[in-house]
Amino acid sequence: MKHWFRDQHFRSLLKNTGYLAVSKAVAGVAGLASLAFAGRGLGLAMFGMLVLIHSYAQAAAGLTKFQSWQIIVRYGGQALSDGDKSQFKDSTGFALGLDIASGIGGMLLAIALLPLIGTWFGIEQRYIGIAMLYCTLLPTMGSATPVGVLRSLDRFDLISWQGTTYPIARAILAGIAFASDAPFVAYLAIWYATDLGGDLFLWFLGWRELNRRNLREGIWPTLKPRTLRGAWPFAIHVNLTGSITVALGPVARLIVGGLVGPSAAALFRVASTLADSAQKPANMLAKAFYPEVVRMDLSSKKPWKLMLRGTALASAIALIVVVLLVIGGEALVGLLLGREFLAAYPILLVLVLAPLVGIFTFGLPSMLYALDRPDAPLKAKIAGALVYAAVVVPLTLHFGVIGAAAAYVICFAVSALILVVQLAVEYRRVRGSGRSVAQ
Repeated sequence: MKHWFRDQHFRSLLKNTGYLAVSKAVAGVAGLASLAFAGRGLGLAMFGMLVLIHSYAQAAAGLTKFQSWQIIVRYGGQALSDGDKSQFKDSTGFALGLDIASGIGGMLLAIALLPLIGTWFGIEQRYIGIAMLYCTLLPTMGSATPVGVLRSLDRFDLISWQGTTYPIARAILAGIAFASDAPFVAYLAIWYATDLGGDLFLWFLGWRELNRRNLREGIWPTLKPRTLRGAWPFAIHVNLTGSITVALGPVARLIVGGLVGPSAAALFRVASTLADSAQKPANMLAKAFYPEVVRMDLSSKKPWKLMLRGTALASAIALIVVVLLVIGGEALVGLLLGREFLAAYPILLVLVLAPLVGIFTFGLPSMLYALDRPDAPLKAKIAGALVYAAVVVPLTLHFGVIGAAAAYVICFAVSALILVVQLAVEYRRVRGSGRSVAQ
């Protein structure tokens, strides 16, 4: 493995992943603390109501917001490294326009639909009004322009720093609320304020970095990217793919809440939070991998070797986390949240299968985007979502929350299989069937 570290791209991948890893570790601990304080302070049923209201806003943001950071990395990152500041500015302006339009439109749509469909997902009628106010987060929730700017400018350290601020603030405020026996609305206000503060801080960091590098002048929001060839088709493909990816978790919790109740949604949330910790290594590597691979020659061996090495690293770390969760997950749930939440452990045992699938496919969407195949990850996600839609209700009605967890895993497995097949086809096309990435 020593020769891996002589690869400049692999070292860069490790460096940027390291920044994100520190952030995610701190945010993960703070997030667990927030869940513990809220779970113990509110009890299972009311904690479930908090989960459902927050999940509705997350689902609405996920379904309506564009993954605009990918546009900046795809069109602006390479151009900036080649000295073309104008294309970087054009891609940033397009991403900004998409964020503004989708954020405001998504907010209005989510607020309008909530009185009609909120109770379908287990949100009690008396909380519909406050849930509508919570949806005013949508214009900033999930806005990705500053993320794209910072990734293109190789400022993963700032993204890492921002990623620790709001979880820590939320944990501190949730601790105060728990100690003072605060009511439900106080916890909801804490989740709202910390989400909003974290989003605004990210925008500040992105804009400050643009000013520092004299790149701010000339960036204006637009929905007409005249200088970016194929930008709209690319944006639509990555938006649909990202929407399914981002919204799947919140939608799953809403379905559980609607079919089984808020308490079941709370258990699903606790289990999925712990299971997601095994997926974090792959997610962090993927975020650092994409800006690297778009700068590389896909017909050479280097990007394929980088993908395999990243997969090996993510897999090793994730497998350790999965083993620890299987062995100590029940004790951890009991310690953090109390005996009332111990029913989350069997759900966890099913959900940890999803990250085991995900870690082996972390680099596949990035490679397909870099190969100018944004349709391929979308097809995989649509197939997984269709299978999920077909099985989630019968499995949940028959097996309860365990069935909902099984449907979630099946969705991941279907998407992963299709990604593998598609990238294998592209590899043969680009590299030739007689050559091996292992060479």
